[in-house]
Amino acid sequence: MAGLLSTNRPPIFCPGCSHDRVVHALDKSFGQLGLDGHQIAIVTDIGCSGLFDTFFNTHALHGLHGRALTYATGIKLARPELTVVTIMGDGGLGIGGAHVLASCRKNLDITLLVLNNFNYGMTGGQCSATTPVEAATSSNFLGQLEVPLDIIDVAEAAGANWLNRSPATDKRLPETIAAAISYNGFSLMDITGVCPGRFSKHNRGSAKLISRASASRSVIRNEAGALPEYGSAYRRRLAEAKPLSPLPAIEAAQPLPLDAPRSILFLGAAGQRINTAAEVLCLAVMYGGAHATQKSDYPITVLRGHSISEVIISPDRIKFTGITRPDFIVALADEGVGRKANMFASLGRNTQVFAADHIDLPATDAAVARIPFKAHSIPANQIALAALVLLTERFNLLSPELLHKGLQKRFSDEQLTDARALVKRCGSITFAA
Repeated sequence: MAGLLSTNRPPIFCPGCSHDRVVHALDKSFGQLGLDGHQIAIVTDIGCSGLFDTFFNTHALHGLHGRALTYATGIKLARPELTVVTIMGDGGLGIGGAHVLASCRKNLDITLLVLNNFNYGMTGGQCSATTPVEAATSSNFLGQLEVPLDIIDVAEAAGANWLNRSPATDKRLPETIAAAISYNGFSLMDITGVCPGRFSKHNRGSAKLISRASASRSVIRNEAGALPEYGSAYRRRLAEAKPLSPLPAIEAAQPLPLDAPRSILFLGAAGQRINTAAEVLCLAVMYGGAHATQKSDYPITVLRGHSISEVIISPDRIKFTGITRPDFIVALADEGVGRKANMFASLGRNTQVFAADHIDLPATDAAVARIPFKAHSIPANQIALAALVLLTERFNLLSPELLHKGLQKRFSDEQLTDARALVKRCGSITFAA
């Protein structure tokens, strides 16, 4: 069959560049496999090797440096019938090393050709992840301070089962590339060669230097228990999996007498179940046929530190979820109050603050009501829910029926029993100005 090289843009590299040999070897391998252009997707990134996708009459994607394998993964999963060949240089290999390791572990049916000429040829001949220690580059001594990466060793350790290192001058390179493409799983070839424009310029006798770093090597493992090809295994497991249940709809139980948006800011600490109380409020509001949004803030130390939830409830759709001047603040812990301390100075009497009686509030003109949680022995993990009950009752934000619907949606079994008991206990709590 005719080759797949484009006659409109024939490959042109520096005289003596090993990439030119690889272009023609890859084209021959496609012919040996009987592949047409519409059956192939070539994925490249930045560098001289990134020109490959422009030379072939195939599907092609040219992406960011080091990220070619991520695009190739998406293509192969979306179009498993395509033969996907990824081409990157040793520059892309170093920059996208984590993606290479992920591909070795995943065993998706992609072929990666690393065109390894031991330097960043396109950008000035700097040292790369594979540059031999004894080589000279435009990076001065930097390449002599690092152990060069042997991608075959690394990929083997990462779990890849088909690996090969061959020089670009190998007469059997087309057959080896064809074997790599034919392998049903992830295959990687480290194809070593000369960069006459940069590497050879800095290194007399570069051919001998590269030859020492280019010893041919193959690893082909068919171990018992090895992972299957990722794409076919994924599709099989997906077909066997139970379908996900659709999100249950929340249908309005009774109208909520809400004529304008209201914003509620919960300021607490880890362990007080701030987010849970805010979620109960949102669910109850939705059962009232209104709209609700919840935006939470807490540190990565989820068991310590502040916990904040911003809730907006509205009879109409909510277009912006930020709160600058809340209608209500529920202040339950110093950690949360401290995060929003600057807000209190700008508040007026239109904002109602419900605060635990042991909290030191910043100076504010807002109306403040103190809640004696400790005197009523409300445990820390129920304090936010208790505050929600008191807030909604005092300002008629929710009917008892809607609050019950929210609790019933959020809790079950013993937790629901405890929540209902808490609602009853809140009836004996009084406020202090």
